[in-house]
Amino acid sequence: MRTARLLAAAGFVLAGSWVAADMAMLVAGHAAWPWRWLMVGCGLLVAAGSLALWRHLSSRDRRAVEHHLDALVSLDLRQLGQPTALADLPPLPPSSPWRPLAERLRQALAALGEQLQESHQRRAALEARLRRASQEVARARAVLEAISDPVLAVDGAGQVAMANRAARQLLDLDPAATEQRPLQRLSRCQELIDLLIDSSQGTLPAGRSNEVQVADPSGTVRSYRVHCGPLEASTGEQPPAGPGRGGAVAVLRDIGREQELRKRNAEFVSAVSHEMKTPLAGIKAYVELLAEGEAEEEQTREEFLRVIDGQADRLQRLIDNLLCLARIEAGVVEVNKKNGSLNEVLEEGVRVVQPAADAKSIHLDVQLSPLYLGVHADRDMLLQAAINLLSNAIKYTPEGGRVTIRSRLADDHVVFEIEDTGVGLDPEDCRRIFDKFYRVQKNHRMASGTGLGLPLARHIVEDVHGGRLTVHSVPGQGSTFAVTLPKSHNPGT
Repeated sequence: MRTARLLAAAGFVLAGSWVAADMAMLVAGHAAWPWRWLMVGCGLLVAAGSLALWRHLSSRDRRAVEHHLDALVSLDLRQLGQPTALADLPPLPPSSPWRPLAERLRQALAALGEQLQESHQRRAALEARLRRASQEVARARAVLEAISDPVLAVDGAGQVAMANRAARQLLDLDPAATEQRPLQRLSRCQELIDLLIDSSQGTLPAGRSNEVQVADPSGTVRSYRVHCGPLEASTGEQPPAGPGRGGAVAVLRDIGREQELRKRNAEFVSAVSHEMKTPLAGIKAYVELLAEGEAEEEQTREEFLRVIDGQADRLQRLIDNLLCLARIEAGVVEVNKKNGSLNEVLEEGVRVVQPAADAKSIHLDVQLSPLYLGVHADRDMLLQAAINLLSNAIKYTPEGGRVTIRSRLADDHVVFEIEDTGVGLDPEDCRRIFDKFYRVQKNHRMASGTGLGLPLARHIVEDVHGGRLTVHSVPGQGSTFAVTLPKSHNPGT
């Protein structure tokens, strides 16, 4: 382009000089017109050609620049920073004045490409973090929904922010409206509402626990231990200061079972103490009489000793039953199961209790199956259960009554029943008769006992041998205790 411009300027200068020379010669009177006009024409032709060449070169340079820029802006901005990015671009003439401007444009676009690449990377990282956070939130919600303890959270405005399934069922919350339900409308337990409000306002120490009574939708009042504390912000920052600006979360744990166990343990200790005091008091009283010489006659001393021996045996039975129950419940009892005949065990049990039945003129009616009834059992423990059931029937059957023991085969099980014509039980007594130390109050004076015979028999039948012990009774007509055990098909050991 620079050469074309120089040629054009030279042509114009030459043509001008020729015109000036021609004018001078005209003034001087020289007559060389053909030659002069020929020189002027040549100068004008050179100038016109130079100008045309300059225009042609300018148009081609412009088209090269346009092609270069079109290709440049069509490239991926993220690739402009690479050394090979310009390999496929249309080249610019080395002397083009647009070349520096095109290079600056490429550098600016490359910088934008780097920024775009960084933004894509940051976006990908944020999306990955968002997916992980969403998964963690979903897992946390699933865990909360699976927790059997009610969990309830409120925000600083006194609105229920979250409640798991157990809390919604307990407080009768609509799952669709939980997020918008005001705390004050939870009318089932005002004490729980006060705890949440005080904790959210920061008036309670963190981690306070309290026991509350909450009525479920059916109207049943349940006892819960509530652990209540302030709800911190999700960013890890401390909740805003000032009343009503924080939140609170409460976890309710059902302690009804614990209270029932504490009550039963207290009753158990009281019953054991009472049962032990009775024989101990008798032993102590008769020992004092002997020590003071109140039994001078041999017959009286022997009577006192028989009473002491009987009370000692009673105390020993109580201790043995307690230890046996404790071992069975703890699962550490030594069980020696063998295949054997159920009828043989029952016959031996009848022989053991026969003297007690004879003392009350009670007829023992033995109706055992003629079939072989095989059981896989610990013979001594099963015999203990049968003796306990027979002894209980004899105790609560009036003199001259009848106690019937029968056995039979029932599909893949063997059954033996002990039926008496005693005083019978009402439905409440039937429900609690297998509780430790439970004694029917109306029959308390009819017979002495520890209240452990039937619970021990049930543990032996159900926990040790996988059977079932049930009772059916009619007050004033008698009771029937039925034992069902799995049948053993192979006799002997």
